[in-house]
Amino acid sequence: MNGLRAEMKRLWWPVAAMAAVVVVSNIAVQHPFTPWGLQDYLTWGAFTYPVAFLVTDLTNRRFGVAAARRLVAVGFCIAVVMSAFLAEPRIAAASGIAFLVGQLLDVSVFNRLRRLAWWRAPLASGLIGSAIDTALFFSLAFAGVVTDVASYSILGFSLYAPVWVAWGVSDFMVKVAMALLMLVPYGALLRIVLPVEQPRKA
Repeated sequence: MNGLRAEMKRLWWPVAAMAAVVVVSNIAVQHPFTPWGLQDYLTWGAFTYPVAFLVTDLTNRRFGVAAARRLVAVGFCIAVVMSAFLAEPRIAAASGIAFLVGQLLDVSVFNRLRRLAWWRAPLASGLIGSAIDTALFFSLAFAGVVTDVASYSILGFSLYAPVWVAWGVSDFMVKVAMALLMLVPYGALLRIVLPVEQPRKA
């Protein structure tokens, strides 16, 4: 029990950050991104949720894979409870399932690649985790509920698809860009967020 309390004490900041990111994203994903007429393609959640992978990866780097998994479990519980009050039940459930699967996959991929070039683990884990997360969330949250269909022109051909599918594809494209962008703060924090077994340099 004392060991668990000590673990939670040192993980308070990533847990708080994770819960905040997921709750904000649960709200943001319900609002289409209207600038430049992209409301049929994108929601605001695409810009906020990728920060969760940064939090997980920094925790994994600092405290290790076991602590990162505990962060995901605790963050999942907090996020689902809070989201139940801030978002529709189906949105909260879809978010919770997608979060849990995507983040645990991120932790595993990051752990396997952590000894390679510094950017490979966070980039690969973020992209793979985001792909699974996006597919699960949009299908569970909107399939059969959002029935609007939109037309899309690709290479001269007109394609028709549910709006939520377009949101999912566009959401993932933004997450790819955000995964690249998140390498900037991750790289900047490498000398600060050192593995616990590695001494800090003066």
